[in-house]
Amino acid sequence: MKRMTLFCGHYGSGKTNLAINYALMLARKNLPVALADIDIVNPYFRSKDSKDLLEKEGVKVIALPFANSSVDLPALPSETYSLVEDRSRYAVLDIGGDDRGAYALGRFVPYILEENDYDMFYVVNFYRPLTTTVDEAITVMREIENACGLSFTGIINNSNLGAETTLEKIEATYERAKELSLAVNLPIVYVSAEKSIAKEDMVAISLQKRPFEI
Repeated sequence: MKRMTLFCGHYGSGKTNLAINYALMLARKNLPVALADIDIVNPYFRSKDSKDLLEKEGVKVIALPFANSSVDLPALPSETYSLVEDRSRYAVLDIGGDDRGAYALGRFVPYILEENDYDMFYVVNFYRPLTTTVDEAITVMREIENACGLSFTGIINNSNLGAETTLEKIEATYERAKELSLAVNLPIVYVSAEKSIAKEDMVAISLQKRPFEI
């Protein structure tokens, strides 16, 4: 487990939910953790929606001051720099969708590379437009990497259809996730599912035998 964990993906991939739950998981292990929402492109439904829950669990939340409002302020709070400056705390970053959102991460890249204690996970939902095929998913992945200047270290298959998601629908995308993994030479680190369907059967489709529940 790295000190910094970054969740990136296309709009609607589900990266915000994953980032929130990952931060909660760390906090419930009694680890000091901060969650930063650095989407300056679409700062309306964001991790700030779960701020009360997160702070109750001990997670420090760093978000745009006008998130969830109609104010458009394309700038990050200065507090965000504490994520790279304070190495005593685990940091979870929810990065804005596609390459435009990833540009905001670029200013932190020199610090992240210097410390070299990070994972950047590519969150893919094969049921979303523009990432329905392996080739499309690779295109989005490379756009994000080029925009922020960091390379992904793993893949999360978060393919879902919201409330209509079933175990069978998740399994139906697993072969595509494996094809993506082989094509870009990155491991599938998690296959995620809503808790009610993340049963023992999920273990069979998780490369690391550890389904990640959301």
